[in-house]
Amino acid sequence: MIIADEALAGRDAILAAAEHHPYVRHALWRDGMPRGWRREGTVGWLLPSGPGPAGAVGAPGPAVEVFAGLVAEGTLAPGQWLHLPRLDPDLLAGRLAVARHDEWDFLWTAAPPPRQPDEERVVRLTEADHPALAAMIDESFPSTTSRPGDPRIVTWYGIRDGDRIVACGADRSRGDIGFLAGLTVAPDRRGRGLGAALTAGMTRALFSRHDTVALGVYTDNVAAIRLYRRLGYTGALARSSVHLA
Repeated sequence: MIIADEALAGRDAILAAAEHHPYVRHALWRDGMPRGWRREGTVGWLLPSGPGPAGAVGAPGPAVEVFAGLVAEGTLAPGQWLHLPRLDPDLLAGRLAVARHDEWDFLWTAAPPPRQPDEERVVRLTEADHPALAAMIDESFPSTTSRPGDPRIVTWYGIRDGDRIVACGADRSRGDIGFLAGLTVAPDRRGRGLGAALTAGMTRALFSRHDTVALGVYTDNVAAIRLYRRLGYTGALARSSVHLA
């Protein structure tokens, strides 16, 4: 049972309460039937299924209180993720048991980026490329949760050098906006502008279907954040994601 100031039934009601924030437009799947709530100005939601079913925007305190109640009653279980407003880990003490706590930034843009050198080399990849993609990701970005075969992924994009994939990223769009994930460049090809080319090419491709494009980046990845801002990703929302123990 969600104890809050106001219950929000369905996606449209949650979006309206959150003033159609780009993060909420991304988090709420078009075909989902979420339950939502508003408490002290914070808006949160619970999706019907999935490993990351709960999120909120606004102040972190009310979100932690509501989700702690849902954990206590068994609605949320160990192994699931909560995507929360940026918070001090001390706020979780005694309320939620956490196996992992990630700090990241949700960045978005409402306009295509400036053209980048080598952007024309960005191509859509196919299922036949999955073994090569998996090997490259293991080497260049082993901590990413975006992997070939992930049902959240619409398609993969990449840059080739001959028969070798030297940069790749996933289109993980699921709500109203485009979403880039798992962007990486082979270690021996970094510093040559391929990250900018890949990001720009994928962003432009997703703008053919969406009015806003976003991505997530770990807060300590200062170089990547600088690149994304240069490419027009100037909207930002600080997030804390916790994996329930």
